[in-house]
Amino acid sequence: MLMQILSLLIGVIFAASVIFVRLKASNKPTNAKKILLPPVFMSTGFLMFIAPATRVPFTELIEAFIVGMIFSILLIKTSKFHIIDGEIYLKRSKAFIFILIGLLVVRTVIKIFLEQEIHLGQTAGLFFTLAFGMILPWRVAMFVMYKRLLKHADEKPVTT
Repeated sequence: MLMQILSLLIGVIFAASVIFVRLKASNKPTNAKKILLPPVFMSTGFLMFIAPATRVPFTELIEAFIVGMIFSILLIKTSKFHIIDGEIYLKRSKAFIFILIGLLVVRTVIKIFLEQEIHLGQTAGLFFTLAFGMILPWRVAMFVMYKRLLKHADEKPVTT
Protein backbone atom coordinates (compact mmCIF):
# COMPACT_ATOMS: atom_id res chain seq x y z
CA MET A 1 0.00 0.00 0.00
CA LEU A 2 2.86 2.40 0.84
CA MET A 3 4.45 1.79 -2.57
CA GLN A 4 1.16 2.55 -4.33
CA ILE A 5 0.76 5.84 -2.47
CA LEU A 6 4.40 6.73 -3.09
CA SER A 7 4.11 5.96 -6.81
CA LEU A 8 0.95 8.06 -6.98
CA LEU A 9 2.68 11.01 -5.30
CA ILE A 10 5.69 10.71 -7.60
CA GLY A 11 3.32 10.71 -10.58
CA VAL A 12 1.58 13.87 -9.36
CA ILE A 13 4.92 15.61 -8.74
CA PHE A 14 6.14 14.58 -12.19
CA ALA A 15 2.92 15.85 -13.81
CA ALA A 16 3.20 19.17 -11.97
CA SER A 17 6.79 19.55 -13.16
CA VAL A 18 5.74 18.83 -16.76
CA ILE A 19 3.08 21.55 -16.54
CA PHE A 20 5.64 23.99 -15.11
CA VAL A 21 8.21 23.17 -17.80
CA ARG A 22 5.63 23.51 -20.59
CA LEU A 23 4.57 26.92 -19.30
CA LYS A 24 8.18 28.13 -19.18
CA ALA A 25 8.93 26.68 -22.63
CA SER A 26 6.38 28.94 -24.30
CA ASN A 27 8.46 31.96 -23.27
CA LYS A 28 11.46 30.84 -25.34
CA PRO A 29 11.81 30.17 -29.06
CA THR A 30 11.70 26.53 -30.07
CA ASN A 31 13.56 24.43 -32.59
CA ALA A 32 13.42 20.91 -34.00
CA LYS A 33 15.78 19.56 -31.34
CA LYS A 34 13.62 20.83 -28.47
CA ILE A 35 10.59 19.21 -30.06
CA LEU A 36 12.05 15.81 -30.97
CA LEU A 37 14.52 15.02 -28.18
CA PRO A 38 12.03 14.40 -25.31
CA PRO A 39 10.58 11.21 -26.85
CA VAL A 40 14.07 10.05 -27.79
CA PHE A 41 15.27 10.48 -24.21
CA MET A 42 12.07 8.96 -22.85
CA SER A 43 12.47 5.86 -25.04
CA THR A 44 15.33 4.68 -22.83
CA GLY A 45 12.66 3.94 -20.21
CA PHE A 46 11.70 0.85 -22.19
CA LEU A 47 14.77 -0.74 -20.63
CA MET A 48 12.58 -1.27 -17.58
CA PHE A 49 11.11 -4.28 -19.36
CA ILE A 50 14.39 -6.10 -18.79
CA ALA A 51 13.19 -6.58 -15.21
CA PRO A 52 10.73 -9.49 -15.00
CA ALA A 53 8.51 -7.60 -12.52
CA THR A 54 7.56 -5.06 -15.20
CA ARG A 55 6.75 -7.44 -18.03
CA VAL A 56 3.21 -7.64 -19.36
CA PRO A 57 1.78 -9.31 -22.47
CA PHE A 58 2.68 -7.52 -25.71
CA THR A 59 -1.01 -7.01 -26.53
CA GLU A 60 -1.46 -5.03 -23.29
CA LEU A 61 1.51 -2.83 -24.21
CA ILE A 62 -0.04 -2.15 -27.61
CA GLU A 63 -3.36 -1.30 -25.93
CA ALA A 64 -1.61 1.10 -23.53
CA PHE A 65 0.23 2.74 -26.44
CA ILE A 66 -3.03 3.16 -28.40
CA VAL A 67 -4.78 4.71 -25.38
CA GLY A 68 -1.87 7.13 -25.11
CA MET A 69 -2.23 7.98 -28.80
CA ILE A 70 -5.92 8.73 -28.25
CA PHE A 71 -5.06 11.01 -25.31
CA SER A 72 -2.42 12.74 -27.47
CA ILE A 73 -5.14 14.11 -29.76
CA LEU A 74 -6.05 16.64 -27.07
CA LEU A 75 -2.43 17.73 -26.76
CA ILE A 76 -2.03 18.01 -30.52
CA LYS A 77 -5.19 20.12 -30.83
CA THR A 78 -3.91 22.62 -28.23
CA SER A 79 -0.36 22.94 -29.59
CA LYS A 80 0.11 25.79 -32.02
CA PHE A 81 3.11 27.83 -33.08
CA HIS A 82 3.56 31.46 -34.03
CA ILE A 83 6.38 33.71 -35.16
CA ILE A 84 7.64 36.62 -33.07
CA ASP A 85 10.60 38.68 -34.28
CA GLY A 86 11.56 35.98 -36.75
CA GLU A 87 11.62 33.22 -34.09
CA ILE A 88 9.13 30.37 -33.74
CA TYR A 89 7.38 30.05 -30.37
CA LEU A 90 4.89 27.56 -29.01
CA LYS A 91 1.68 29.50 -28.49
CA ARG A 92 0.36 29.07 -24.96
CA SER A 93 -3.16 27.62 -24.95
CA LYS A 94 -5.49 28.36 -22.06
CA ALA A 95 -6.93 24.85 -22.37
CA PHE A 96 -3.53 23.11 -22.31
CA ILE A 97 -3.08 23.12 -18.53
CA PHE A 98 -6.65 21.95 -17.97
CA ILE A 99 -6.16 19.15 -20.47
CA LEU A 100 -2.92 18.05 -18.76
CA ILE A 101 -4.63 18.12 -15.36
CA GLY A 102 -7.62 16.23 -16.78
CA LEU A 103 -5.36 13.60 -18.31
CA LEU A 104 -3.54 13.30 -14.99
CA VAL A 105 -6.83 12.71 -13.16
CA VAL A 106 -8.00 10.12 -15.70
CA ARG A 107 -4.64 8.32 -15.62
CA THR A 108 -4.58 8.38 -11.83
CA VAL A 109 -8.07 6.88 -11.55
CA ILE A 110 -7.19 4.16 -14.05
CA LYS A 111 -3.90 3.53 -12.21
CA ILE A 112 -5.64 3.15 -8.85
CA PHE A 113 -8.05 0.66 -10.41
CA LEU A 114 -5.34 -1.32 -12.20
CA GLU A 115 -3.11 -1.53 -9.14
CA GLN A 116 -5.84 -3.60 -7.51
CA GLU A 117 -5.58 -6.11 -10.36
CA ILE A 118 -1.92 -6.26 -11.37
CA HIS A 119 1.52 -5.90 -9.80
CA LEU A 120 2.96 -2.40 -9.24
CA GLY A 121 5.87 -3.02 -11.65
CA GLN A 122 3.52 -4.07 -14.41
CA THR A 123 1.35 -1.01 -13.76
CA ALA A 124 4.46 1.15 -14.09
CA GLY A 125 5.32 -0.49 -17.41
CA LEU A 126 1.82 0.00 -18.78
CA PHE A 127 1.63 3.63 -17.72
CA PHE A 128 5.08 4.38 -19.07
CA THR A 129 3.94 2.91 -22.40
CA LEU A 130 0.74 4.97 -22.24
CA ALA A 131 2.77 8.13 -21.57
CA PHE A 132 5.11 7.32 -24.46
CA GLY A 133 2.05 6.74 -26.64
CA MET A 134 0.94 10.27 -25.73
CA ILE A 135 4.25 12.07 -26.21
CA LEU A 136 5.43 10.43 -29.43
CA PRO A 137 2.48 11.37 -31.71
CA TRP A 138 2.20 14.78 -30.02
CA ARG A 139 5.85 15.61 -30.66
CA VAL A 140 5.75 14.25 -34.22
CA ALA A 141 2.68 16.42 -34.92
CA MET A 142 4.43 19.41 -33.34
CA PHE A 143 7.49 18.78 -35.51
CA VAL A 144 5.33 18.69 -38.66
CA MET A 145 3.61 21.96 -37.64
CA TYR A 146 6.99 23.53 -36.84
CA LYS A 147 8.47 22.49 -40.20
CA ARG A 148 5.43 23.87 -42.08
CA LEU A 149 5.71 27.18 -40.28
CA LEU A 150 9.47 27.27 -40.81
CA LYS A 151 9.00 26.60 -44.53
CA HIS A 152 6.51 29.46 -44.85
CA ALA A 153 8.18 31.79 -42.33
CA ASP A 154 9.53 34.06 -45.06
CA GLU A 155 6.08 34.39 -46.61
CA LYS A 156 4.23 35.19 -43.36
CA PRO A 157 4.26 38.56 -41.64
CA VAL A 158 5.75 38.75 -38.15
CA THR A 159 3.08 38.56 -35.44
CA THR A 160 3.11 39.65 -31.84
